[in-house]
Amino acid sequence: MNIQDFITRIEEEFDDLTPGTLKPESNFREVFEWNSINALILIAMVKTEYDVAINAEDIANSKSVADIFNIIQARVK
Repeated sequence: MNIQDFITRIEEEFDDLTPGTLKPESNFREVFEWNSINALILIAMVKTEYDVAINAEDIANSKSVADIFNIIQARVK
């Protein structure tokens, strides 16, 4: 898994994201409307695609797409 593949997967998951919008340094809360439903979608996508569990605290402590990616990378088996 690399960060660009991760970004592509996020952009596919969220209809309101235009492909190419996200960058590793993007603050995902500013790029599109961030709410608890979107957090659950992201949590489910990460579990399904990467078999890694993240939680709301992980997301709350993350500012950028790269921050979330790094959490996932650290937990990949």
